Amino acid sequence: MGLEQTGIWRVTDSKHESLKLYLRLLQYVRPYWRMFAGGLLAMAVLAAAEPAIPALFKPLLDGSFVKKDPDLILLIPLLMVGVFFIRGIADFASTYAINWVGSQLVMDLRTTMFNKLIAMPTRYYDNSSTGTLIAHVVFNVTQVTQSATSAVTLLVRDTLTIIGLLSWLLWLNWKLTLIIIAIAPIAVLIIRKVSRRLRNINRQAQQNLGEITHVVEESVGAHKVVKIFGGQHYESQRFEHAVNNARRYTMKGVTAAAANGPVVQLVAALGVALVVYIATKQALAGEITVGGFVSYIIAMLMIFGPVKRLTGINEQLQRGLAAAEVVFEIIDSAPENDTGTTQIARARGALKFNQVCLYYPDKPVPALDHINLDIQPGETIALVGASGSGKTSLVNLIPRFYAIDQGDISLDGVSITELTLNSLRANIAMVSQDVVLFNDTLAANIAYGAQSNATEADIIRAAEAAHAMEFIREQPLGLQTMVGENGVKLSGGQRQRIAIARALLKNAPVLILDEATSALDTQSERHVQAALETLMQGRTTLVIAHRLSTIENAHRIAVMQQGRIVELGKHAELLALNGVYAHLHSLQFHE
Repeated sequence: MGLEQTGIWRVTDSKHESLKLYLRLLQYVRPYWRMFAGGLLAMAVLAAAEPAIPALFKPLLDGSFVKKDPDLILLIPLLMVGVFFIRGIADFASTYAINWVGSQLVMDLRTTMFNKLIAMPTRYYDNSSTGTLIAHVVFNVTQVTQSATSAVTLLVRDTLTIIGLLSWLLWLNWKLTLIIIAIAPIAVLIIRKVSRRLRNINRQAQQNLGEITHVVEESVGAHKVVKIFGGQHYESQRFEHAVNNARRYTMKGVTAAAANGPVVQLVAALGVALVVYIATKQALAGEITVGGFVSYIIAMLMIFGPVKRLTGINEQLQRGLAAAEVVFEIIDSAPENDTGTTQIARARGALKFNQVCLYYPDKPVPALDHINLDIQPGETIALVGASGSGKTSLVNLIPRFYAIDQGDISLDGVSITELTLNSLRANIAMVSQDVVLFNDTLAANIAYGAQSNATEADIIRAAEAAHAMEFIREQPLGLQTMVGENGVKLSGGQRQRIAIARALLKNAPVLILDEATSALDTQSERHVQAALETLMQGRTTLVIAHRLSTIENAHRIAVMQQGRIVELGKHAELLALNGVYAHLHSLQFHE
């Protein structure tokens, strides 16, 4: 199932689920608790310094201006400088510490997500948009830090600041302060009401981000098709539709968040107006000094900033929690099922298919229907048949890209389900029509993965055997030449020969060739075919062939039709049967 179908966007608006999600998110902060605690401590110092500012105005006005105390006239300015110096140090320390923890969190989550993605079964990728997955790892995970670090920064700092200022207000005039406290529940109710809408909007926005990435990825990757078929207008419309949706979701979130702040502040302003009126009455009655009145008003006005930020924290928190749902859905997804416990070194290459069946979701008929095939070590088996007959599905079962629904496949008499995935795949090499090359050097593409420690001499030998050194020597940097994205700087035949050199270097006993020459011109095919003949020597080989002329010398040819092997034998034997194979051969001969 795809991401949208697996419940990534399920509603988890309940307080319990949000708390559970947030606590799980904080687990990733635990390794950096010392830096995090240091940041919180600096926030506490910063918050403690806030009420000191209005507190200094009381002695400043009452002592310096009213009583004209010379000691206070000198002391108060010095204390103000000291308070602002401490605030500056604490502000810098808290900002640095929390952002450091946030960057570590993003790195850890991205690493965990990436490691999980590359361990996912093939069916997961079949049903997931690549652009959406990229968006989750690259973009959406950054939103998580708004919950884990940025929101915590505001929550702790501003909450402590409000507590400090309220404490000072209570000490100055507890009656007036109770009015401010009574207004708080109204603001809380408004915030809770807005939170549900914000979470839903942020889910939709993050899903749309995946759609934008998907459109860009497809359009850029298929730019030649777009140009030759005049698809620019169509692609522009697709992209405009996706980005317009993003704009709409952004404005929905902005509208909800923007309305939230003013409404809460209006409620607070009504309370403040009442407080100012009562405080003015008390000042006229002599119940409060000028310094006390000014200090009270300053402290009360200073609460506005933290309150405003706290009313906006809900938007950040909901955006971060919505992103966290996506992140943890991927992290919690089941990886490839590696139940095997047996490890083998180098296999002989005996493969046996016993009543093998394979079903794809939402398909009424099986992709493979009771396949029986016994392959001897070193034997070459060619698989032929019309598109959709099950050839690729059959070879994809050998390295366990897909799980067998019924029956069994054995390697050297051991069921492949009993072998560990690493042990099984170490004995298999694959060369397909769609060659995958990485944006790295020629040498790195040949000596890829487990062969990365191969010597240059081994790489050259493999490239020579694959007839690849012929063009590698012509490159300006030889083996150190960069191939570009998916080998864009190389021709089709050159890419195939690099893939063959990679398989030669691995030297696996089982080889899968999935239409490795079908997309090549005659001259390139000649080079590649020569390289393949070298590669196939002494290996158990399964060849999926489109051109029947390339597999006439195979030990046996299996003819597939609707997921079944309908004919099996040598080239001459199958022609003599005058059946399906003879018909296919006749069609190609006439062509």
